[in-house]
Amino acid sequence: MSAPKKVVLAYSGGLDTSIILKWLQTEYGCEVITFTADLGQGEELEPARAKAELLGIKPENIHIEDVREEFVRDFVFPMFRANAVYEGLYLLGTSIARPLISKRLVELAHQHGADAVAHGATGKGNDQVRFELSAYALDPSIRVIAPWREWDLTSRTKLLEFAEQNQIPIAKDKRGEAPFSVDANLLHTSSEGKALENPAQEAPDYVYQRTVNPEDAPDTPEYVEITFERGDAVAINGEAMSPATILTKLNELGGKHGIGRLDFVENRFVGMKSRGIYETPGGTVLLEAHRGIEQITLDAGSGHLKDSLMPRYAELIYNGFWFSPEREMLQALIDKSQENVTGTVRLKLYKGSVQCVGRWSEYSLYSEAHVTFEDDAGAYDQKDAAGFIRLNALRLKLIATRNARVKK
Repeated sequence: MSAPKKVVLAYSGGLDTSIILKWLQTEYGCEVITFTADLGQGEELEPARAKAELLGIKPENIHIEDVREEFVRDFVFPMFRANAVYEGLYLLGTSIARPLISKRLVELAHQHGADAVAHGATGKGNDQVRFELSAYALDPSIRVIAPWREWDLTSRTKLLEFAEQNQIPIAKDKRGEAPFSVDANLLHTSSEGKALENPAQEAPDYVYQRTVNPEDAPDTPEYVEITFERGDAVAINGEAMSPATILTKLNELGGKHGIGRLDFVENRFVGMKSRGIYETPGGTVLLEAHRGIEQITLDAGSGHLKDSLMPRYAELIYNGFWFSPEREMLQALIDKSQENVTGTVRLKLYKGSVQCVGRWSEYSLYSEAHVTFEDDAGAYDQKDAAGFIRLNALRLKLIATRNARVKK
C-alpha cells in the first residue's frame, strides 16, 4: 500500500500523540493535519496548538474545536434517553465520545483532501475499534492509520528515546512510570492501568478527580429540580440551560456530594477484562432524574420494552457501533417513547447517593384515585381482579395438574 500524502490526526497535545505526529512525518513523509476536540476534559487546549506548530504543522492545518454542545446534545442526551448502562454499571463516558471525534476526523479529511486519518489508541483497547468502525461507516474508502499496531516503539523507554531524538518536549513526570492513565470529557473521567491493574487492591483516593470522597461530602443534603422536555433535560431549578451547561452544572453538584464513583472490571470488546475507575457525577444524577420522570410518564408496555432493549443499545455504543443501522433503529424507537417524557423531578443529593424524591408532569399517568388505600369513589372495582387472576392462573393450574398426574 502506498504511503498516504495527507493524514488527519486525533491530537491531544500530549506526549503519545506528539510522538505519533512526528512518527507519521518520518515514517510516511506525509503532511499532517491535527484535530483537537474540546469535549469538556477540563484542560487548557491552546498548548496543543503551540506543540503542533513546534512539530512543524502549518497554522491552517491545526484545528482546535469546542464541541461540548454537540457532544451533549447529539450524543450524550440521545444515549441517556435510553438509560444506557453497560454491564449494569458503566455509563459509557469514554465510548460515547469516540464517534464524535471520528466524525470530525472524516469531515476534516474531506475538507483538506486527506487520504487517511490516524488515532492514538492502542491495539489492546476498545477505542481502536470505536474510532475505526465509526470512520468506515462515514467513509468506506477512508484509510485509518493506527501507529500502535504498526511501529516498534513497544515500551515507554523506546517512546522517550524517540521523543528525545526528535526534539519532542517531554514533561518531567513522563520520564518515570505514570501511576495511571486518564481519559476525560464532560460526561466522565476514566482512570486505568499501573496502580489500578490489580483488581484486588482498593484504588487510592488521589485517583478521583471530579468527586470528593463521599465520607467528606457535606453533612446536609441538597435538593435539586431538573425539568425535562421529550426526554432531555432543559432546566435546573427552573433556569433554562443549554445541554452542555446542564451537564456542567450537574457535574458540579454531583461532584460536591461525592456522587458517581465506580470501580469496575469490565469485559472489553477485544476479549480481555480491564479494571477502571470512573467518575460520572452529572451523568449519575441525570440518569436518576430521567428514570424518575419516566416513572410517571411512560406506560408499562413502553417502559418494559425499552428496558429490555437497553442492554443491546448500550453494548452497541460500547463496541463502537454508534453509526450502525441497528443503533439508529433502536434510537428511533427510544425517541418515540420520549414524546411525553416531559416534567420535573426533585432529587436529594447526599454523601455519594442521589435519590428521586418527587416528580410531576402534565403528562403523568399516575392516578391517585386508582391506587389510594382510601375510598376510591368507584374508580376501580376490586372484584374485577378475581377474573384477571383466574385467567392468568389457568395455564399454571393446567401445568400443576399435569405434573401431579404424570409422576416423574
